[in-house]
Order: sequence, then structure tokens, then C-alpha cells
Amino acid sequence: MSQIEPFADPAIPSKDFVDQVKQALEHLYDFSFLQRLPLAAAFAPARMPANQTLGHHLRRELITAIEAISPGPRSSSQVSDARLYNLLQLRYIEGVTVQDAANRLGLSARQAHRSLRRGEESVAAILWARRQEIQPEWQADLAPDDLIETAFSAHELSSVAAEISLLETHLQPLDLRGLLRDALKAVSPLAEQHGLSFALTMPDEAVVVSVDTAVSQQIFVSLFSRLIRLAEKESLTVRLNQRQEQVVLTLGYVPANSGGAPIVDEVIEQLIGRLGWTIRQEMGMNGRQAIVLNLTSHAAVILVVDDNEGLVELLDRYLTGHDCRVITSTSGPEGLKLAQELIPDAIILDVMIPGASGWEILQILRSQPQTATIPIIVCSVFNDPELAYSLGATRFHSKPIRRDTILTTLRELDIVR
Repeated sequence: MSQIEPFADPAIPSKDFVDQVKQALEHLYDFSFLQRLPLAAAFAPARMPANQTLGHHLRRELITAIEAISPGPRSSSQVSDARLYNLLQLRYIEGVTVQDAANRLGLSARQAHRSLRRGEESVAAILWARRQEIQPEWQADLAPDDLIETAFSAHELSSVAAEISLLETHLQPLDLRGLLRDALKAVSPLAEQHGLSFALTMPDEAVVVSVDTAVSQQIFVSLFSRLIRLAEKESLTVRLNQRQEQVVLTLGYVPANSGGAPIVDEVIEQLIGRLGWTIRQEMGMNGRQAIVLNLTSHAAVILVVDDNEGLVELLDRYLTGHDCRVITSTSGPEGLKLAQELIPDAIILDVMIPGASGWEILQILRSQPQTATIPIIVCSVFNDPELAYSLGATRFHSKPIRRDTILTTLRELDIVR
């Protein structure tokens, strides 16, 4: 692939830049393709978030640029900006053909193709300006080829970000006592080698928290392993407490010396962040210290059941910064199972999903006591709100979905602020 050419006119995107934006839009769900585009490296931030690769980050930039074209919820689809926005949404976010998009918007195929080209050029113009805004100071004096090479070496090859970005967290309600026992069993040979043992204190009743088994297990094993190597003998304590809605795990120890690797490093911090937990270190008397984990996330849990990855990504971006966690499912049976296990604060449900009809899922959720009162927002290309409400939907929105619409609905339902 060709490299991005240098800035000729700071206000006008180069032809190569526009071509790469079009390629990226056509492959919006193909992270490996996006990863290889020089466009991805050119948009690399100074600090890559733990749950992203360059491909993930580029897709977010593309979706953000599409959203910037939105003229607002009150505009007619025949207004120029609204037409461009709806075409981009339908073609690239929802993945329908140009002809189908034209039919939905009442356009001829020729009009749709022409407007779509204008929409692609608008996205490129937004990204062209955005590229200059986000360029870090350390990149300012680099030529385009050097910028791309440096961005890849600094971000794409980062083992921490790359490994953690591949994790797919699947929350399910589990008794933490069993997870802790399994983690202690896993490190018991290492503890024996160091002549150490853990004093474990837990409630007699189950302590159930929605967690990802693999991620939480790795956190516990890593923390226990590091404590074994850094603590004095007979000083290790593990205490699990549950007070009202708070679940707290406290790991007490006395450091053998002041040196050595830190117990909580970047990897553990990022894994803990994926689960919505918090961690802190406390100092006690006589040199005793403690690692304290709050294992309760107070953020609202919103379950999105939709097989459209682009729409899921869009909803996740919409809700960023609104104190909520977005859990996703791309199939009907899995979505139903997650709803029954997690009891989320709200569900955003598509009608056309693999494995089961959204209408069927809606009826099942409304027929079961544990899910009967969960707010369910039905989103569909079929504009049939009367049917949705007759089956128990709390709200109905036709696609494409706008940011203001979904946020207003969640605020009205007191899910987000």
C-alpha cells in the first residue's frame, strides 16, 4: 500500500488520503486490513488505550467522523447533510448495499452513488483536519514515512496493548470464593518453594459478582504470585468482605525489602480496568501493607444484542464517559442468556439477529420475573413501534440510530446522567 503523501495544502485532503479513507470505510470490520493501512499509523495517539490496537483506533476515528456529519435529529432525510449521513450509516455502519440504502431513503441508484461519494469525501475532510489536531509534539518534525514507522514500532508492537486488546470479556455471575480458592491452588507450588502460606478469610455465604472468569482468575493468580516473591514469611493474608453492595478483597503482607518489582504493574492495572474494578495500596503499622481491590462496579450495565459490529462500536462510543459498561452479544441465544445471568440495567435489542428473533427474545424476557422490569429499547430497520410496544418494549427507535436519540432515551429511563 502507498504511504500518505505530505501535506500539500493543509486544508485540502490529498487524493491518496481520500482513497485510503474510502478503503478503510469499505473494510470497517476488518481490523487486520485497517491495521495495515498507513492511515492507521498516522492516527496513532501518543498513548494507545489498553483495549485498542491501531486498527481499533482507526475504526473509532472513522465512526466519529461519520457522526460529525449528522445534522441533528430534527432534520429530514432529504436534506443534503442528513442524506449523506444516512447513506454512510446504512452503507458502512449497517453494511447494506447501495441499492438497498437508496430504496430506504427514496433515492435513485445514481443519486445514492453520487451522495455516497460526497459523504466519503466529507469523512476524509474531517479526518484530514483531525490528523493535524492529534499529531503529538514528538511527531511534529517527522517525515510521513518516518511517522508511520515510528508509530508502528511504538504502538503496534507494544506487547501489553496488543495482548490485552485481544481479550474479549464475557461477564457472568460467579461466587468469588471459588475463584479465590482456585487461584490460591494454582500458586501453591510456588508458595511451598518459598516456605509461605496464605491465611484466607471469607464469608460463609456466597459472594456473587458479575465477572469474566479468565480475566479475574489471571488477576488473582498474578497478585498472589508477586506477593509470594516479595513478602516475608507468615505474613500473607487474604480477606474477602461483602458489606451491603460493596465487595472488597484485601491482600495483607509485610515486604521482605524495599526493592523488587512492583506488585501492581501496568498489565494488572489494565486488566482490572477491563472489569470495572479499582485497586489501591495502603500502608499499615509495623511495616505492614495491603493491596485493596474493590470488586464492585457501580456503573450501569447496558446489554446490546445486535449482530452489527459497527453499530455496537457506535453505541459503545456514544456511551463513553457516561458511567456505564456496555456488554455486547451478536446472537439471539447468547443475548438472552446474558440478560438472564447479568440482569443488566437496560437492553438495546435488534430485531434481526442470528439464532432467534428479537421479537421472540423480547417476549421471553417479559415473561420471566427476573427480567420482566428491565428497560428494553428495541432498535430496528422495520419501523413498527406498535408491535414493539405490544410485546413489552420500553422504547422503540428505527435505524439508523442517532447519538442524541439514544442518550436522551437512556437519560429519560434514568440509566445514565
